[in-house]
Amino acid sequence: MARILVVDDDRNIRRMLGATLEGAGHRVSEADNAERALELVAPGDTDVVLSDIRMAGMDGFGLLKTLKQKGPAVQVIMMTAYGSIPDAVEAMRFGAYDYLPKPFSAEHIRRVVSRALEVKELRAENRRLKAEVELLSEREVFLTASGASRKLAETAAQVAASDATILLTGESGTGKSMLSSYIHSKSPRKDGPFIQVACTTLSEHLLESELFGHVRGAFTGAIKDKPGRLEAAAGGTVLLDEIGDLSPVVQSKLLYFLQEKTFERVGGAATIKVDVRIIAATNQNLEQLVQQKRFREDLYYRINVIEIHVPALRERPAEILRLAVHFIERAALRHKKNPLPLSAEAQKTLTTYAWPGNIRELKNVVERAVVLSRDDSIALSDLPDRLLAGARSSDQSQTLEEIERRHIELVLEQAVTLEEAADMLGINVATLWRKRRKYGLD
Repeated sequence: MARILVVDDDRNIRRMLGATLEGAGHRVSEADNAERALELVAPGDTDVVLSDIRMAGMDGFGLLKTLKQKGPAVQVIMMTAYGSIPDAVEAMRFGAYDYLPKPFSAEHIRRVVSRALEVKELRAENRRLKAEVELLSEREVFLTASGASRKLAETAAQVAASDATILLTGESGTGKSMLSSYIHSKSPRKDGPFIQVACTTLSEHLLESELFGHVRGAFTGAIKDKPGRLEAAAGGTVLLDEIGDLSPVVQSKLLYFLQEKTFERVGGAATIKVDVRIIAATNQNLEQLVQQKRFREDLYYRINVIEIHVPALRERPAEILRLAVHFIERAALRHKKNPLPLSAEAQKTLTTYAWPGNIRELKNVVERAVVLSRDDSIALSDLPDRLLAGARSSDQSQTLEEIERRHIELVLEQAVTLEEAADMLGINVATLWRKRRKYGLD
């Protein structure tokens, strides 16, 4: 069943289309002008809009442009009694799926709407697959970029087989979400849903409803029963991102769920049992929050059955350039540009910068450089000023030998073998051996 909005100032047309489409099993709503249509449309809540072109106030073309700006996935079919080639071209240029001159038969409308829905589904599936491929390739690079990352992946694969609650710690942007999706993919629950809940983005009441669902009338705006993320993830995994920001009320309800595997929807009395695995992630010191009475001690021990710490990117310098190259390739594809190499100066700056925003910051910096670059390589001028200032301060406070020693030391800590370390550093094993002796790292 699709959700369809009919927009026409002719009541008879609206009734005919409504009856035709409801007869085909769709849910139909109506509007007699474009302004009312925009009030009724919410991104994700409408599949197809059939709109007249000539209407008082905003015309159909104005509605079409506004709808495409709000949510490009909605399929818009334009209708008019004044058909013309220029109007048809204009409609397609603004993103209409089809352009229908009146009069048209009920059968014709059913066919056009059916095709529009098929195309919408195909596009949605294509977007989903592209996002999945990008996530998988990014995750693969992240988990194989260095010895430290591979050890992280090995640990994750080991704990994935159990159903124990996992706590992922580490700074923001280090890849905790990617690691949690990897754990899910290696677990017996891999065929079930993987749902991520951002604990920082919603108020206490909205987050409680988001997690546990609500019943009709539970609060203002609760016009129907709504299942929460825990129910939606039945048989799968839920990532609670930034769990340290949970309010005391939600902490208490989550603790009860972890103990009993049951909960009640907001405003409801029925007990709901659901089988999900919980992975929690935080960039905060939860032990400190417990001492400050801001996080429940009993909940802390419930979620901290297995703890995995994800190191900051500055602690994994051998990964920076490999991740940067991957992000360059992905950004170039998105922006329809050729992937460019990094200049030697840009490489040095990327590897000496501290990356307080970690992988997320690196990804954004690289995308900016891809968009701005006008030469045959990504140069220093394509990087933000903060990176250049960071590199200069690093150079001023340390000699080149000190920088090199620290870099080699970190790579040796992460690599499994000397051959791997030499490969990461771009030198041969004999040269690495000499540098180890020079810096007292043997």
